[in-house]
Amino acid sequence: MKPIDGGICAVRGVHAGGIKPGKNGLGVITASGNSAGVFTRNKVIAAPLIVTRERITEKGHLSAVIMNSGNANAFTGEEGIDDSVYMAKLLADKLDIPDKQVGVASTGVIGKKLDTDWLDENIDEVLNSLSNSPDGSQSAARSIMTTDTFAKESAIELNNGIRIGGIAKGSGMIEPNMGTMLAFIYTDAVLDSKSLNKSLKAGVDKSFNMIVVDGDTSTNDMVLLTATGESGVETDINDFQEGLDFVLTDLAKMIARDGEGATKLIEVNVDGAFTYDDARLVAKSIVRSPLVKTAIFGHDPNWGRIIAAIGYSGANIRQDKISLAFSDGKNTVELVKNGRIVTNDRNSQDALKNIMEKKDIKILINLGMDNKSATAWGCDLTYDYIKINAEYTT
Repeated sequence: MKPIDGGICAVRGVHAGGIKPGKNGLGVITASGNSAGVFTRNKVIAAPLIVTRERITEKGHLSAVIMNSGNANAFTGEEGIDDSVYMAKLLADKLDIPDKQVGVASTGVIGKKLDTDWLDENIDEVLNSLSNSPDGSQSAARSIMTTDTFAKESAIELNNGIRIGGIAKGSGMIEPNMGTMLAFIYTDAVLDSKSLNKSLKAGVDKSFNMIVVDGDTSTNDMVLLTATGESGVETDINDFQEGLDFVLTDLAKMIARDGEGATKLIEVNVDGAFTYDDARLVAKSIVRSPLVKTAIFGHDPNWGRIIAAIGYSGANIRQDKISLAFSDGKNTVELVKNGRIVTNDRNSQDALKNIMEKKDIKILINLGMDNKSATAWGCDLTYDYIKINAEYTT
């Protein structure tokens, strides 16, 4: 397996394009094949997700996706459903394909009517931009950005020649199950919808569902996976899962790194848990904690906040078994070993502070209970997060 350039357009059979002239954006991806999707667990679910989920459940096949940014088309009632159906039909008529084969995605402000006139005015420009080049993937990724500071894309090629590529957006309102995030993943492997669905759920569980920016779960989260089959290769499902996991995790880490106002990527590795669920609980409890996130922003070596987060996580733990260390990937400071403070003097505090000044920080936990493990990703909580969200609609 090797990383390659091109994002979704590295995958055979995928064309993409988009525009982002201001706060509003519009993008299109064309790629026909078996499909699967994972959707928000928020009980207020946006109209485009209702429409797309129904179509994937019925047919397990998509030929295109149309997506907009600037307006979430969420909490908009039956009119919102009609507008999502309209979006799909608008694209279907232009491409001369069945409208039930078009997925719809939206992101932006909740509770505002979708401006369908703007879609009518701009759809032709988007279609004229469609390309199977890296520029096509980039423009589609930019079209769905809201508070994102960079376009997010990833692609790999497996040893058997199969390619997997993805684009995503997400910066705030992030705690997947999932967050205010969209991701569109494509492969040219030959796979049926049932296999895609199983692989996608397994991959999302280890990637997008393990990131936290602010703990809010959005109304519009959606990840779609489509297999064009144009490689002609029926891959081993375990090899495919490994490649899919890589792309999903790569995109998930980009979202965590690009958290609204963030200056640092936090990775929490939990080992020695009694169950996998316990490991997940602890890892996400730490990256969710506002006290941990603000301490890391301020380079404050107040590691007791992490111990507290472990304790209230709901996991099965014993405090006399806990071990804790910080690392920047090169240097490691061991703070707690089997429930005992290893060192807490001025030198260790200074060493810890030096690690906390780096852009990538790893928090290493061993619960000493068994051998299950999990990893979560998050970011620091900064002054700019407050500013961005205080002014989001103004």
